[in-house]
This record gives sequence, C-alpha cells and structure tokens, in this order.
Amino acid sequence: MKLKLVFRRIIIVTSIIFLASCKDAQQIIPEEKEQFVDKVYPLLDTENSRWFFFSSASRPFGMVNLSPDTEIGGAWGSGYRYKTDTIKGFSHIHAWQMSGVSVMPVTISESNKHTIFKDFHSKFSHQTEKIAPGYHYLELDRYQIKSALTSTKRVGFHQYTFPNNEQASILFNLNTILGPCENTDGILEKNNKNELSGKVVMQPTHRRPKPLTIYFKIKLNNAIKSIEQDSITRNYLVHLNEPKEKVLMKVGISYTSIENANNNINEELPEWHFDNIVTQSKTEWNDLLGRIEVEGSKEVNQRRFYTDLWHALQGRRIISDVNGAYPDNTGEQFRIGKLPLDENGKPKFNHYNSDSFWGAQWTINTLWGLVYPEIMEEFVHSLMQYYKDGGIIPRGPSGGNYTYVMTGASSTPFIVSAIQKGIIKDDLEGIYQALKKNHMPNGIMAKAGYEHTTDLGGGLKYYIKNGFVPYPIPEGNFGGHQDGASLTMEYAYQDWALAQLAKKLELEDDYNYFLNRSKNYKNVFDTSVNWMRPKNVDGIWNTHFDPYQVEHGFIESNGAQSTWFVPHDLSGLATLIGGHEKAIKKLNAQFKTAEKLNFTAGTSHAVEGHPEYSRIPVNFGNQPSIQTSFIFNKLGRPDLTQYWSRNVINKTFSGLAPNTGYSGDEDQGLMGSLNVLMKIGLFQMNGGTEENPEYQIGSPLFNKITIKLNPDYYADSNFIIKAINNNVENVYVNKITLNNQPVETYNLSQSDIVKGGELVLEMSNKSNRN
Repeated sequence: MKLKLVFRRIIIVTSIIFLASCKDAQQIIPEEKEQFVDKVYPLLDTENSRWFFFSSASRPFGMVNLSPDTEIGGAWGSGYRYKTDTIKGFSHIHAWQMSGVSVMPVTISESNKHTIFKDFHSKFSHQTEKIAPGYHYLELDRYQIKSALTSTKRVGFHQYTFPNNEQASILFNLNTILGPCENTDGILEKNNKNELSGKVVMQPTHRRPKPLTIYFKIKLNNAIKSIEQDSITRNYLVHLNEPKEKVLMKVGISYTSIENANNNINEELPEWHFDNIVTQSKTEWNDLLGRIEVEGSKEVNQRRFYTDLWHALQGRRIISDVNGAYPDNTGEQFRIGKLPLDENGKPKFNHYNSDSFWGAQWTINTLWGLVYPEIMEEFVHSLMQYYKDGGIIPRGPSGGNYTYVMTGASSTPFIVSAIQKGIIKDDLEGIYQALKKNHMPNGIMAKAGYEHTTDLGGGLKYYIKNGFVPYPIPEGNFGGHQDGASLTMEYAYQDWALAQLAKKLELEDDYNYFLNRSKNYKNVFDTSVNWMRPKNVDGIWNTHFDPYQVEHGFIESNGAQSTWFVPHDLSGLATLIGGHEKAIKKLNAQFKTAEKLNFTAGTSHAVEGHPEYSRIPVNFGNQPSIQTSFIFNKLGRPDLTQYWSRNVINKTFSGLAPNTGYSGDEDQGLMGSLNVLMKIGLFQMNGGTEENPEYQIGSPLFNKITIKLNPDYYADSNFIIKAINNNVENVYVNKITLNNQPVETYNLSQSDIVKGGELVLEMSNKSNRN
C-alpha cells in the first residue's frame, strides 16, 4: 500500500545544499544541526557508474530520475560520469533498460543557429556544482546558463537562469541514443503559449525485447516564441520569449498517455515554487533515511552509511501513474492496465520496473523487511501484478515486460521473506501456487539470462531428473549465465525457501518435494578436490578444473567463491568439506588471501574477468559471495564473522570519493543494502525465509544504532543497538543482552526485534571463542 512515513517530518531549510568537491568529498556544513539527508554524498563511485547508478534530482523509487548526462552511449559507462566534463543533456529516465526525454537549455546566436542540433554539448565545472538528494545545480559554461533540477515522483522540475540579451531556447533531443537504448519517433507539439506535449519510443534492447512509448507533457512559466524541427536529427528546438526571470519548466511523464502525464503534473506539482519542491524532496528523503539513526564512529563513516542507505532506496522505479494506469507488455499485445484502488479511489500500491532480485536474499530482503516493510509490501504486490497479467512472477521486469535478467527464481526468497515476517498476510495459497509455477518446467527457473523465446537454457529438466544442471548444457547457448554448478546451487536454495512456505501452509507433499530438491547442491560438490565443481550431462566432472577460474561453471564468480553458496544448509556443506573445523579453516584462508586485494575483483564490475583480479577467492564486489563473512557465525565461529566483517567494511566499503565506493556491481541498491546491514551488525543468511526469521549478529560500526519501527507492521517503538567500548580495535562482541536479559547465541529472531527494545553488545579487542 502507499508508503507511510511513520515519524515526524523534519523540515529542511531549502538553502542547505552542500557543495560536492572533486578532491576530498567535503561538503559545506550548515550552522544548523546537520540532517540525515545532508550526510549523503551523491558522487560516490561516479567514476565507475552505469546508466541507472547515479541519482540526484529524484524521489525514492521515482518514475522520474532527473539528472545530467555526461555520457549517453550504452548501459555501461554512461549517465553521469564524474571524470567527463561535458553535459550532453538532462534526461528524465535512468532505469533498468529504460531511458528517455532528454532536454538541454541553450542560447542561440548567429554563430550556432545552423549547428545547434549537432553541436550543443557544454562544459561544466564541479567547482560550481551542488548536489543533494532531490536537487542538482550546475552551470553550463558554454551558454552561461544556471541550471537547477528537482522533481516529484512523476514530474521533473527545471529552473534555468539565462544570460541577458541572448535567445533563450530549450533543445529536446527526442531522437538519440540514450543509455541502454535508442530513442526514436520523437514528436513534440505546441498546445498553447505555455504548454507542449509529445512522445518518444524506447526501442527494444537485448534484455527488454519490446518497445515502450514515453508520453510527456511540458508546462512553462514563460511564453513559447516558436518551435523548429531539424530535418536531419528530427529533434526540436523551442525558442522562448525573452525571459525576465528564472524559467521554470515542468516535465510530467507517463507510459500510458499524454493525458495521464498531464494528470501526473496536476496531482503532484500544481504549484510553481521551485524551492518548495526542493524542500519537499529533501524532507521525503530525510524521513526515510532517518528510519536508522547512527551515532559514534568517524564523521566520514556516518556519511558513507547514509550514502549506502540512500542507494538502497533507489534504482527500482515506479512505472504506474497517479491514477493507477500502467503499461502491461507481458502479453502479445500492449495494453494499459489499471491497479486496484482503495476506498478513496487511490491505487493500493505502485507498479515497478526493476533489475534482478539476484542477491536480494542478503540485501534488500533484510533491510526493507525490517526498516521499510511498506516498501517490501508494495514490491510484492507489484510482482504479483505481473503474474496476474503475464502468468509468471518476474525476476527483473522492465517497461511492464519480462527481461529474464540473471537466473533462477530469485523473487521467491523475497516474497517468502515478506510472508514469514508478517508483511504479506492475504492470499498466501494463491501466492504459493504462483511461486511454485516458477520452480517447475515452463516456469522462470527454466530460463537463463535474457532467454526470451525458449526455456532450455536454465537446464531445469536436468536438475529435476538428475539432481544437477550440467555444464555445458547440451541444447546450446540461449541467453547466457548457463553455468551449471551455480544454477544447481541457486535452485537448491530457492527450493528450500519455497519449501518453507509450503510448510507454513501445511502442504506436506510439496514441502517434502522441494526440501529434497534443496539437497541437490551436494551433487556438484567434489570431495576429491573439496570444491563445488561443474559436471557434464553424463555426470563426469569438468576436466582440468581450476577453482579460481572465473565463469567456468559459475555465474559471475569462480568455484572458490561459489562453493559457499549454500545459505540454507551450511552445516551440510561443512560435513561435505570434512567437518566444521576444516570448513572454518578453509574459508578463513580464503579471506586471508582476498584481503590482499581488498576483498574485491578490482575496482569495478568491468574488470572482474581480468587475470589480476578474477582469481580472488572471496569477492564482495558481486553478489555470489557477499554473504561469506557471516558463514563463520553459522559454523560456530562468530568471532571470525566479527573480525572479517569489520575488515571488509574498513578496506572495501569506507571510501567516500568519486573513484571508490562499491568496487563492483551496485545493482539498484543491493550493495548499498549489504553495506548498511554489515555496518549495523545484522544479517540474514537464508534471506529471512524460515519461520520466525533469524538474524545473525555481527560487529556494528557505530556506538548506537536506532531503528525506528513502522507501527503499521511492527511495534510502535524503536529497536536500539548499543555497542559498548566500540572502536577500531574492539571489533569482537564478548557479551550480549537484550532488554537486560543475557543472549547466549549470536542470533536474534524476527519476533525479538520487531517488538522493539535494546540490544547491548560489549565490545573487546579479544575474541571470546566461548
């Protein structure tokens, strides 16, 4: 249902906008007490960003993701890239496989009036740039235009100050390559002296197989003088009457109609007060960020924490209009769907575009489920809407359609976790049957990455018949990510998660069936080499096996990393390895080696396959092994979980600069969420999918952490974590009490946490093995 902010809204003075420095990531700190939103550093890792990574003038999960583009060619290495000093436009959609509506304020003179359509880029300087969540200001040096951007959920709001004695104009680059896809068939029409409307088509991509039309409505506070269209580029130049003041422009978008784009403006942005909208946007961000309040540790660590939390609340984007209309591309013919309405005629939830839930079990499952249950509920309803429309629960929908990004049924643990936490309570039998469909032939588990027309690439029939997915799959290559050992382990975990829901519903036969399938991971463990190892369709182990060779039977990983992908049965894995002590020794050795490379395969996803980085035995830059530091906890060595988790934080996830941050693949909040969980010292190994889900306790970075629980789902209270004597050396937890009662293990249950209370951890520089 609608996002409900459950604590008092904090009014943020509009003038408090920080200056992001290119050298030391420092910000101008206001005299007033700094708010949560002021701690966010939006430039984090922007030297490595991809199309949907960077965000500035956007709301949480907004349909509009308005920001400047310095690179526009391709999904990777595009969008806002810190080291590129040229602005190529301000575009409104930065989403998974989606882009669109790029505009550029310009001035026209005799020298450029014949070349403006092909030569319009402008230099800018980070020295005059100001960025905060919900706001972006920069100056276009070529035109001496001061540009400020903000937005509501579905409307971009621009403010331009043009120089005097110049023809003020706005270029609409509707027909262009823009990020992951080509924008074509762009049309712009003048409706009256202050309004325009139009549409543009996002062409299909390798991942999103169908086109999608973006409709938009433009409203200006300045009269339109004329419009011209270039005969070659087919783009449009809108000339304005001489502006006496700041030019304000509203850009409402919709994936259903111009009428709905206009309605989105009328509902969300009826006013013309730019500063008010900046304040409202920052307040919305501040309220969500303030659900977790951290105290203690260095200021830079607090800033990085709230930047991580900010990343966890963006990337996955709304695609439905204010009135609930949304694009449904799941069938043979495009249709406009309508979300169910509540008693007030408002949509019960928003519909979403999303990258894969691959890795969500160790990230947003836990963070959203505990701190933002209303967000988790919305996403479950959205995933189920896709099922109602197209017959399959997606793992990464784009443009109202399936993309089949990544592998398996990665939405299963997410939805099961929401049910086990009491966030989703209705129609559990119907949800179960929908999930079960994905685990059977012809379901999404049978499809490998981007396999649109067949269901052979996932090797599911072999998994069901023989207990493992072969490598290579005999039928050939269909969509990529067809690495049999990884697929086997992934399916086994997801089967276990589904079995827990079957158990809850007392479906004994199904429970036993999927529980037995969850043991299939054992079929790709080779005791002769003590690693997970791919085998071919005849059951013969892969010859010349090298556990450090990347992507030979293992998806975006190597065998050393992926051997530990058994989150549902680590005790069983330890038995295969030779017992808990041998398993602990083996993994500890991997961490010692990985530490030399700062626990990541290079500094970005693009270099993971490089020989210098690919052989790392633990990689916190990609999803397959990001859970590994908490495995020690499950094997009886919580001190090693504490030690290595704190080391990973310090070496890998403490930077605050454009050239560092995640050192890998920050898939729409997944790595940001991981960082938050590690820094507050709470984790869920199996993604919170068992009855009364369990949290493992780690080594929190901060002295005090206050989680403000949402009373619509949990107690009207706070859950507080206090780390006594916490510092850089004191990483070990020696004593635990919950509400003044001793805790003998390093685990807490969902019911322990969501009733509120105080968890006290006594920290030390010495391990307490007992």
